[in-house]
Amino acid sequence: MKFATISSEGQEYYGIVRDDGFLALSPDFPHWPDLRAVIAAGGLRDLAHAAMGRGVTHTDFTYLPPVPNPGKIICVGVNFPERNAEYLDGSEQPKYMSLFVRFPESFVGHGQPLIRPPENHTLDYEGEMAVVIGKGGRRIRAEDAYDHIAGLSICNEGTIRDWVRHAKFNVTQGKNWDRSGAIGPWMVPFTHPAQIDAARITTRVNGEVRQDDALANMIFPVREEIAYISTFTTLNPGDIIVTGTPTGAGARFDPPRYLKPGDMVEVEVTGIGTLVNGVEDEA
Repeated sequence: MKFATISSEGQEYYGIVRDDGFLALSPDFPHWPDLRAVIAAGGLRDLAHAAMGRGVTHTDFTYLPPVPNPGKIICVGVNFPERNAEYLDGSEQPKYMSLFVRFPESFVGHGQPLIRPPENHTLDYEGEMAVVIGKGGRRIRAEDAYDHIAGLSICNEGTIRDWVRHAKFNVTQGKNWDRSGAIGPWMVPFTHPAQIDAARITTRVNGEVRQDDALANMIFPVREEIAYISTFTTLNPGDIIVTGTPTGAGARFDPPRYLKPGDMVEVEVTGIGTLVNGVEDEA
């Protein structure tokens, strides 16, 4: 089952993606204004039941991020051993995970262009899995963490590299340019540990594989991410954790291989699908 949020003819809908189009279910559940509310109410099963035996309602639509209004988007940085080595600073594997936040406005949906701003052209890609929280909690134990996941999606955590380096201790400004990243195309329900533990991330730029690694190789697994993050902040339904990217981002080539208008970026995650976005300059 693929749960998504789309826009069509100026209206926003949530529902289910099928091979031949999109089935809008939000008109049937007016008490849940968005997919975040559905998740908070534990309503994904109700949506799936309501979809049984029904055809699609839309074949011409625009994908939005599956949860377009998350309360928090928390990203984990430098979370693969080779990524740590890429920094060439001789540092050991970190004791604690690196975290930063992103704003919803910094993401577009599947099929929409990533925007390269006029101020700087070091737009880079980072293919990652996105975990959507289903059951909120504080100080969640690692062994219980998977019980708090509603679903999984894909993220291209696009970054303006030069702006990451503007300050000594933060990356916020390089990670939050409007429409610089993407999440989607949809969210699949999380029902089995293998959906994370056996998953693989592959990122292609214009058909060329740039990133390819297994989530099992992450320095800080998803269970630990949820436990650590929920130690200092309450995780709520609809919050998103972006779990980390493998080696191979454009900044690490010599010379760097940043994205430019006309490029096409595909991020594929096992069992979820493929997130595809072009690149355009800001109009």
